[in-house]
Amino acid sequence: MKKLIKLTASALALLFAVNAANAGGKLSIYHWFEYIPQELLDQFSAEHDVEVTMDTFDSNEAMLASLKAGKLGSYDVAVPGDYMVEIMAGEGMLDTFSKAELPNHSNIMDQWINVGFDMGRKSSIPYQWGSTSFSVNRDDYKGDINTLAMVFDPPAELQGKINVLDSQGELLALASMYLGIPQCTTDRDQLKALNDLVQKAKPHWASFGSDTAKDVLVSGDASVGMIWSGFSAKAREEGANIEYAFPKEGYVVWMDNVVLLKDAPNRENALKFMNFLLEPENAAAVTNYAAYTAGVKGTEPHLSDTVANSPESNPPASPVGEFVQACSQEVQEVYDTIWTNLKK
Repeated sequence: MKKLIKLTASALALLFAVNAANAGGKLSIYHWFEYIPQELLDQFSAEHDVEVTMDTFDSNEAMLASLKAGKLGSYDVAVPGDYMVEIMAGEGMLDTFSKAELPNHSNIMDQWINVGFDMGRKSSIPYQWGSTSFSVNRDDYKGDINTLAMVFDPPAELQGKINVLDSQGELLALASMYLGIPQCTTDRDQLKALNDLVQKAKPHWASFGSDTAKDVLVSGDASVGMIWSGFSAKAREEGANIEYAFPKEGYVVWMDNVVLLKDAPNRENALKFMNFLLEPENAAAVTNYAAYTAGVKGTEPHLSDTVANSPESNPPASPVGEFVQACSQEVQEVYDTIWTNLKK
């Protein structure tokens, strides 16, 4: 009888341990910096009894390089941009899920379901979308700003006072728009012209800074700053007298996405987190914090007036923004060479 009691106690202890593991656990996130409110992470952690840890990156390319260098299998979810989702899928770095595993899948806006980089949303969910252009300090410059010449061939009074994002895909996309050539062109003369343009513009740039893109505009250290739309809105809220440009040659639009990574150590909690972010109130909390736009139905009642009405969130009908394209391996190697030489 005593032996039976001991076995039963051991079985109960094992059962409790299994239940505790199922009820709680961990979640490891690889995310952009300053892009999700801590309160939302705390809410998820409390609701699901999950310990959340998060590391940050400052560009799609940095995130990809880190995962390829051995971090894949360390994180459960990451937040790449549209073209990077396609690249990661091609590299075999993403897991897939069924709609049954994500009950809030139906909350995704129709226009963000059948996207070229993840048709039907089988590896990713929409996080936030916005644009990449530049903002200009109106105390320093009064003229027309709606041209990419402000970055690539700036007027004399702005030379040496420009910050550009440390983001290969977006910077070279904008440079291609300025030249009027296709993204990912295979034409050698056009690729040479692209290289010549950015090398000629480089002396006019004071810095390459993504994580400081907002701060240098607020402090006045930069008069022109290539920047993401939400960061621009936040810089203005913090006192910068800036205007966000929608240049006539075009600008970048993007959709950041939460992806389920291959070999995620906490796959079940990753799916819980993705489902949590598809709740309209939670998606709106990210929008109110980051000042971008969600790809989730039903967020409007939860949005602040400031975010809903910001100039950055309400672009003109023309020009139309373009997504960054994922280039062929041959062209990407040329882009990498251009970028390496540019950063020297």
